[in-house]
Amino acid sequence: MKKAAETQHAIHPSIKSRWSPRAFSNKQVEPEKLLAVLEAARWAASAMNEQPWRFIVATKDNPAEFEQALHCLNEGNQRWAKDAPVLIFTIIKKTFTRNDRPNRVALHDLGLAVANLTMQATELGLHAHQMGGIQFDKIREVYQIPEDYEVVTGIALGYYGNIEQLPEDLQEREKGPRLRKPLSELIFAGTWAKPASFVNNNP
Repeated sequence: MKKAAETQHAIHPSIKSRWSPRAFSNKQVEPEKLLAVLEAARWAASAMNEQPWRFIVATKDNPAEFEQALHCLNEGNQRWAKDAPVLIFTIIKKTFTRNDRPNRVALHDLGLAVANLTMQATELGLHAHQMGGIQFDKIREVYQIPEDYEVVTGIALGYYGNIEQLPEDLQEREKGPRLRKPLSELIFAGTWAKPASFVNNNP
């Protein structure tokens, strides 16, 4: 299944074709492709070049590690993520290494890294589904994450599978259209909530 975005303006093909499926194939992600998506994340921009992101990766090549990661997801996500060949947890370091001051943009920088990861995955024919439905405290305990680090999200990574493998309610969600707010609701100029003129002229 392909669900290319119906954009109002021309964008990069990898952004247009990126989407977050729940139906994953049991085909393993080749090691070179997994390393490529992680390398893409490594080269994201970050404040003071701190690179505050960390990733915990579990693959089905190691069933015990995969099951451990799977049971750190909320039950609703376990229903479908069990089929993905790779699970990833994202973490940030909350302070700058050089001076121990709070890094208030660490979440932003993690977002840049995950965006790089996602675009590289799409370029390689893979899909990445981001998850907020994870068991934060359990992940901290299971993986012995230090106090200065914060668990943020989970990611299921792999090839697209068969929609019929999903429970019926998730099949309907899988078929749903991809929707976004118009630019006029997102891009302001002059004052809050005033759409920029160049956006108004291009609905």
